[in-house]
Amino acid sequence: MAADCCSSDCSTHTQTHPRYRKVLWAALLVNTAMFAIELFGGFHAGSASLLADAADFLGDAANHGLSLAVLAQGLLWRSRAALVKGTTMGVFSVFVLGRIGWGGAVAGLPPEPSTMSMIAFLALSANLGVAVLLYAFRSGGANMRSVWLCSRNDAIGNLLVLLAAWGVLQQVWPDLVVAGLMGTLGLTAALSVVR
Repeated sequence: MAADCCSSDCSTHTQTHPRYRKVLWAALLVNTAMFAIELFGGFHAGSASLLADAADFLGDAANHGLSLAVLAQGLLWRSRAALVKGTTMGVFSVFVLGRIGWGGAVAGLPPEPSTMSMIAFLALSANLGVAVLLYAFRSGGANMRSVWLCSRNDAIGNLLVLLAAWGVLQQVWPDLVVAGLMGTLGLTAALSVVR
């Protein structure tokens, strides 16, 4: 039964593995930096999808910090942390969807596509790097799964922001559609983690 990674001993060992701790620290630093970059870029470009992605980076940074805090704790604390992380993912997703409703109700100018493209490409590179580091830990406990899902969703979101940047040359709706997709993706991931 030693090969069964679903056992609590294996899960605890994987959770406290020094490499996993280092990967979480790297993910925390990358997500914190990208939050600041995308927040500034989102306001500068007038992009709802960049602001949505910035909110997602902030949520991910908080989730990585929480994962680090409960890494060596027992199953009860790790489960509670996963519940908090799933809830925060859901809250950020609702924020994004609310921002879209507000942005769609107010007639706005299309976002600036070159800033959107550059920042989305930088964010995609950062998220792909983090996702590659986390890939080996994707089938661990709820906390490990939530960290993996956050990184996967971020990479998908960045691809969508790149598509929106190409689509906003004359219209605002691609930015709002992509922000809506990102919000929905976040909600589904939040439900998966909470379950």
